[in-house]
Amino acid sequence: MFARWLYTIVFYLLTPLIVLRLTLRARKAPAYAKRWGERFGFVTPTSSPVIWVHSVSVGETLAAVPLIKALQGRYPNMTLAVTTMTPTGSERVTSIFGDSVYHCYAPYDLPDVVQRFLRRVRPSVLIIMETELWPNTIHACAKRGIPVILANARLSKKSAAGYRKARWLAVPMMQELAAIAAQTKADSERFLSLGVAPEKISVTGNIKFDLELTDELRAQANELRRQWQAGNERPIWLAASTHAGEDEQVLTAFAAVRRKLPEVLLVLVPRHPERFDGVAEQCGSMGFSVSRRSILLDANQSDAIQSEATQSEAVPIAPVALPVATDILLGDTMGELLVFCGASDLVFVGGSLVAVGGHNVIEPAAWGKPVLSGPHVFNFTEATQLLLDAGGMLICEDVDALAEAATGLLTTSNVADNNQCQAMGQAALAVTESNRGALGRLQNIIASLVPR
Repeated sequence: MFARWLYTIVFYLLTPLIVLRLTLRARKAPAYAKRWGERFGFVTPTSSPVIWVHSVSVGETLAAVPLIKALQGRYPNMTLAVTTMTPTGSERVTSIFGDSVYHCYAPYDLPDVVQRFLRRVRPSVLIIMETELWPNTIHACAKRGIPVILANARLSKKSAAGYRKARWLAVPMMQELAAIAAQTKADSERFLSLGVAPEKISVTGNIKFDLELTDELRAQANELRRQWQAGNERPIWLAASTHAGEDEQVLTAFAAVRRKLPEVLLVLVPRHPERFDGVAEQCGSMGFSVSRRSILLDANQSDAIQSEATQSEAVPIAPVALPVATDILLGDTMGELLVFCGASDLVFVGGSLVAVGGHNVIEPAAWGKPVLSGPHVFNFTEATQLLLDAGGMLICEDVDALAEAATGLLTTSNVADNNQCQAMGQAALAVTESNRGALGRLQNIIASLVPR
């Protein structure tokens, strides 16, 4: 208890700095300046029984989409309250679910803030996606008899080591969890080492493998590919979710690729919207001809797709012609990354040439696309190893290795004739198909804890 009190005092002291950080971030991303009251628990009260699902940002939100939809079908008389921490995650929730869910920002982990939120929302159960653990929130739920489930849980060696350094705070928090649905056996063992009772832990797999690619999504991808190629059969290389310090490495590799394959199109999608302008300038400064997806859409007076295309909802692809001279298409819209994967020949997954830990390698694999990554993949260790073992993925240690791998996989006048590219894509697809089922196992755990 003393540890949590000390943590709370420090959090209160840091609150002015947190507000200052929001203000500073709002300079580049204005959405951070909005809806502050929600972060302090001032939310609209609910009336019906509530299942609370919390996801931090875009990645966790998209992973939670199939789960939320399944819960809506299974518990039609309950409200699904979905919280996020970031504006991009909030935008995804709103665009995917509209008013079919109750949505707001998650409360800061301060006792009075959490209590205010719980009094107004009154959840029957809390489902936390992946690794977002807050001591005061979990303790307040436990005191009120609200089961807390850690879903699709992952715990890297680095994170586990950090929790062990703060055992005085982490262990009591872990012990108050009602259930943990771990992605892998290694994750479950790390939770066990932090004091979680064995009977509370189940290895359910990664629900991201349960991604459904509908006929509508496939049609979107085919149409987008047709627009990008404009009848020229040019190879398409997608660099997805890149970070600061990584864009220039990808661009350097792309320049090397184009010396041998000048017809290749790079579709570059930075991870954070506030970086779009800077990355566009960077591309131009290196001599590339850049087209921005958002500007092309605006020029065609069609912006519906910018907020509608998701992994579970499909809308028609706008007829947007790509200028013939384009070297790089900057993906500066939200919600289109999954369909971009389907429209490409090769996918590099960012956050991996810098020490971020990598992003979702499962989405391109589900499309049957060969996957490239840098060496930093600790966020997706198990999925990465499965893809590497099957031959569906390559790790590129540096820029030169990335350029060499991309050149080899994109060579030939028609990528469909590249046997290595096709073999890697089929191997990646086989991995995703053989690892489905986590969503059903997770639903069974939730059903055992949702009050009847």
